Amino acid sequence: MSLDLGSRQRAMLAEMGLRIFEPLPHPGMDTPPEPARQAAGKPALSAGVVQPIQPAPREMAHEPVVSRAGIDLMEWDALEKAVASCRACQLCDGRRNTVFGVGDRHADWMIVGEAPGENEDLQGEPFVGQAGKLLDNMLKALGLDRHHKVYIANVLKCRPPGNRNPEPQEVAQCEPFLRRQVELLQPKIILAMGRFAIQSLLGSPEPIGKLRGRAHQYMGVPVVVTYHPAYLLRNLAEKSKAWADLCLALEVMRAQPVAPAR
Repeated sequence: MSLDLGSRQRAMLAEMGLRIFEPLPHPGMDTPPEPARQAAGKPALSAGVVQPIQPAPREMAHEPVVSRAGIDLMEWDALEKAVASCRACQLCDGRRNTVFGVGDRHADWMIVGEAPGENEDLQGEPFVGQAGKLLDNMLKALGLDRHHKVYIANVLKCRPPGNRNPEPQEVAQCEPFLRRQVELLQPKIILAMGRFAIQSLLGSPEPIGKLRGRAHQYMGVPVVVTYHPAYLLRNLAEKSKAWADLCLALEVMRAQPVAPAR
């Protein structure tokens, strides 16, 4: 059915984002020829029928930037850039900064925490604020600090909203980045701090209390588990257990064979 529209009606429809398809003049024919698109298997548009303008499809907001295989080949600088540009999960929507890691890239010690908090998100560095100060004191007692002989990273590279617990799919998206950090660093000992760091590295649902007191393995590297500094600030009586864990980690690290210079 065709529409006999005046100029004013046409202007109103144009303002509404509607397009009018007019019949094409074709001498000697009662009806216009079918558009070329019908030959491609698409139905022709009837003359004079009002058709809404279709918006362009929206791109997906969250998609992996690089493949797992690509991450496995990256060196430090490329890996850090990949983390900074990652939009593989919804955590990218609320972050101020990604939190890649900090410290000595030739360190024997690697500290792995759970996820950035508010202070970490603001500064782009893991373990800052009160929990970070406690960790610094713990490392100082061993003759270490976060910029020398130690490398610190988190399982998640972006802050979960409201400091909520990491979700399994978020941990899965970030795991290749952490794995590559371990491969590049080749530490002698990993100190896993907190439940989600331990579960990510060991794949075990066991509570920290049952996993303490012995060395585990991640990619051939000894792992000693302990409580997160934020937990220790709320449970001061557990600090003695954390100190025992640090002493065990030191003992395990010293027992490792001397590696060639890197």
